[in-house]
Amino acid sequence: MKLGAVIITMGNRPDELRALLDSVAKQDGDRIETVVVGNGAPVPDVPPGVRTVELPENLGIPGGRNVGIEAFGPSGADVDALLFLDDDGLLPLTDTAELCRQAFEEDPRLGIISFRIADPDTGVTQRRHVPRLRAADPMRSSRVTTFLGGANAVRTRVLAEVGGLPGDFFYAHEETDLAWRALDAGWMIDYRADMVLNHPTTAPSRHAVYHRMVARNRVWLARRNLPAPLVPVYLGVWLLLTLLRKPSGPALKAWFGGFREGWAKPCGPRRPMKWRTVWRLTRLGRPPVI
Repeated sequence: MKLGAVIITMGNRPDELRALLDSVAKQDGDRIETVVVGNGAPVPDVPPGVRTVELPENLGIPGGRNVGIEAFGPSGADVDALLFLDDDGLLPLTDTAELCRQAFEEDPRLGIISFRIADPDTGVTQRRHVPRLRAADPMRSSRVTTFLGGANAVRTRVLAEVGGLPGDFFYAHEETDLAWRALDAGWMIDYRADMVLNHPTTAPSRHAVYHRMVARNRVWLARRNLPAPLVPVYLGVWLLLTLLRKPSGPALKAWFGGFREGWAKPCGPRRPMKWRTVWRLTRLGRPPVI
């Protein structure tokens, strides 16, 4: 099984990027062809053999990753699976790529693998980095219904069948959009605790657009993918959860602005999932209303 890797960068973490590229190069097994996408910024110096693409503007996380996918041919067809890695991450173990190959080869319906993200200093995995509701034990691998955007592997047949990431999302929830489409097409997603990406502990709210994008894209996610009766239920639950978390006044204002924007602006093609997919999500522990 031939692997590629896609890394997007804003060019502002050259040392971390170089360390990540070195960790990819040290993986056991066949060489992983790697593409670094400069998302509206020049790409720092990279080792020989690493391909680069420099975009004139920042296309956002899904847009930049989609460019990286196409660098491997239509829907990444030149390779069997692609690793998507944050540019300030690091693969601390050398067997991660081989574990990916083994997992995909042993399970022909496995479409996506979500890695465990661990802080490099403490080894702690944040609850939000475990893509399931029962997140107390990050060391337990399991089937899941979504995945982590900057630490995963995707079989390129999935991309060819259901399409890439939703570029208009720019930031937030693009992984769940792809995950739901993949599950609806019959693919499965695994969270693997033994496949680790080291990444400094950060808060997602560090991004200035966080609250607006989270709310807008949550609406788009529902409008694009859920059966009509579930759309108000899903969004009502998330509205309630947001209020219970008691965000600050400016954060709540941004959230409601994004929520309105999600209804006012086009969300892209609507392809509601089958009811049997709703049941599959429910059996996996995360019904698509939360």
